[in-house]
Amino acid sequence: MDTRSYYDEFSHWYERDRGRGYHQMIDDLELRLAMPRAQGRRALEVGCGTGLILEHVAKVASVARGIDLSPGMLEKAREKGLDVREASATELPFEDASFDLCYSFKVLAHVPDIAKALDEMARVTAPGGTILAEFYNPWSLRYLAKRLGPAGRISAQTTEAAVYTRYDSPEAVSALVPRGCELVGFHGVRTLTPTAAVFKVPAVGALFRKAEFVVQSTPLARLAGFLVAEIRRR
Repeated sequence: MDTRSYYDEFSHWYERDRGRGYHQMIDDLELRLAMPRAQGRRALEVGCGTGLILEHVAKVASVARGIDLSPGMLEKAREKGLDVREASATELPFEDASFDLCYSFKVLAHVPDIAKALDEMARVTAPGGTILAEFYNPWSLRYLAKRLGPAGRISAQTTEAAVYTRYDSPEAVSALVPRGCELVGFHGVRTLTPTAAVFKVPAVGALFRKAEFVVQSTPLARLAGFLVAEIRRR
């Protein structure tokens, strides 16, 4: 299945489990990274989906825009009143240095030409600006869970196995940093949580949530399931 069709199908279920438990923790950890860097600045989300992150960023940024490959996802983002357009991560429809913050969560892992996507993110980021690029990390409990467990469902008839997915270690990510940029460091999203199922027990989920926030920007971040590289544009 091609990526656009996959996410069009996923758009009907995408927000079904959001707003609580495990998925809320993931969103909150990503927002913790994006929000302070977007404050009063021009922000672009690459792969904005239904706008779950962008709708919060738009409240603090001077400009908040998003792109996505999926018309189905974008329809739901527009219902939230967000400034979004259909485009590919490897061909961003913006001028050079248009944004102070360019970020992408849970998207780059599904882009085969990852180097081109990162080059595009760097191109549209102004000198001194920040890129937050999230990767799927093979050095993580999440990777192990994905390899041992069944593929998650994105609709009644399709699973996550239907879309291209890549995993990049911290070393691989370091080698992908675009020219004219420098790697500031790594942040982690889902570093300690072994499985989303732990959030079915509220007290246990609360403990893991607290721990995830504590370790997010520590050396343990290199073991996160979602590895966020903070990159500065020179």
